[in-house]
Amino acid sequence: MKVRQISIFLENRSGRLASVLKEVGRAGVNIRALSLADTSDFGILRLIVDDVDKCVKALKDNGHTVSLTEVLAVEVPDHPGGLAGILDVLSGAGLNVEYMYAFVCRATEKAVVVFRFEDSNAALAALKKAGISILPAETVYTL
Repeated sequence: MKVRQISIFLENRSGRLASVLKEVGRAGVNIRALSLADTSDFGILRLIVDDVDKCVKALKDNGHTVSLTEVLAVEVPDHPGGLAGILDVLSGAGLNVEYMYAFVCRATEKAVVVFRFEDSNAALAALKKAGISILPAETVYTL
C-alpha cells in the first residue's frame, strides 16, 4: 500500500520552517512523520500527515511550492539488524533506496522528535526556558 508524502520547498532562512509548520497546524492537520534536508540555499521538508488534501491546499493557498510523492511505509522488526534485513531484501531485488527516514509508533500521548542544531547548548537553554521537556539519552534509548 502506498502513502502520499508532501514535499515543501523552503528557503533556508531563520523562521521559515516554523512558519510553514504553523500553517499546517492552523489548517488542523496533524503531522505523523517528517524529514528535513537542506543545502545552503533551500531545504526540502517532507511530511506524512493525517489529511493530505487539506494540508496541500493550506500550503498552496499560502504560496508554497508543494509536491506529492508516493512512498511506502514498511514495518521494520524492532531488534538489532531489523533494518539491515529489509535493506538486504531490497538490495537482492536490485532496488536502490533514494532516501528514508523513520518514526516510531506512538506509545504515549506525546510524539518524540530528534533535532540537530548548529549550537545545541543554545537550543537546550532555549527549550528549557520555554518549559519544553528534553528526554535524557537513557530514556530515548529505551523507547
